[in-house]
Amino acid sequence: MKDIRIRLFRANHNGEDRLFIKFPFNKELQDIVKKIKKVTYSKTYTAWYVFFSAENLQMVKDHLSEYGKLDIGNLEQEIKAEEIQNQEANDYGLYVTENLIQFDQYLNHKRYSPSTIKTYKEAVKKFLDYVNLNIEDITNVDLILYNNYLRDNNYSHTFQNQVASGLKLFFSRLYNIKFDIDKIERPRREHKLPNVLSKEEVSSILNTFRNIKHRTMISLIYACGLRRGELLDLKPSCIDSDRKVLYIRQAKGLKDRVVPISDKTINMLRDYYKIYRPKIWLFEGQYPGQRYSEQSLQSVFKRALQSARIKKPATLHWLRHSYATHLLEQGTDLRYIQELLGHKSSKTTEIYTHVSTRNLQNIRSPFDDL
Repeated sequence: MKDIRIRLFRANHNGEDRLFIKFPFNKELQDIVKKIKKVTYSKTYTAWYVFFSAENLQMVKDHLSEYGKLDIGNLEQEIKAEEIQNQEANDYGLYVTENLIQFDQYLNHKRYSPSTIKTYKEAVKKFLDYVNLNIEDITNVDLILYNNYLRDNNYSHTFQNQVASGLKLFFSRLYNIKFDIDKIERPRREHKLPNVLSKEEVSSILNTFRNIKHRTMISLIYACGLRRGELLDLKPSCIDSDRKVLYIRQAKGLKDRVVPISDKTINMLRDYYKIYRPKIWLFEGQYPGQRYSEQSLQSVFKRALQSARIKKPATLHWLRHSYATHLLEQGTDLRYIQELLGHKSSKTTEIYTHVSTRNLQNIRSPFDDL
């Protein structure tokens, strides 16, 4: 039996990498092979197999070496090469992780918002994974090629611009490398109109709520034109019922602003406060002192849309857009709306003039005269 040639080879079987054991039929040797742990027979290959790994190769060799002539081809060289490759990949993964940690520390030190930090880190990680090079080996050409890759794979205009901004900050601040970012062709800015709900639709949404906390949260977003994060960052001390204002602290761009609140809104907040008695945040989650989660709030709004039978793909941010548009339609000066929304530029606020129906409804189509 020692003269029997036992061939060990590697092949894909049923989507898995397998180590096959093939030999001329021999009842005694077959019984020995059957004793190998987790061995299985393949009719396709007319051979026995186990999962392929360096450990299993060594186990099979130890098990069969005294029963025949083993032919393992280049399996050991393949395994060694893969181990080196995997180690390099692990080393590079650690290298990327360390760079991202440093970048995170820098962004937090500069007090960038959590969403901006997340976006910039994701942009840098995707780029480093794409080029698979050490920092000192990266050139402006790599940035341009990656930008073309994003364009060709239909990444959004917004993401492409975020990538350019994130990479510029990463290389200039952490490594003092001044790439010519201007050579990266940024996509033309999209000019999309804000999505707006009618007053009737907003009313039908608010009327679906039986839970006073949910109704108060969604109502306050619309009543004051808040962003989702701004609502959840509110504390009871942010409400000044005497002056009838709501203080929004360190919002987008680290800006404070003041928004007027009506008697109706104040009474709604008082009714809510009497029942829930929040400890730290104005709106808390299941446990006292725990900030209400953004995902839960979005789920609350989604259920309200379904109950109100509104088919539009509305999000919480639509309420902020609706607040601004309805103010404009009521005749509120655009400059005041800019302050209420916390916009840095008046151009950002002017977009609501394109969705307001106040003046459009006064335009008479020539079709009506036919």
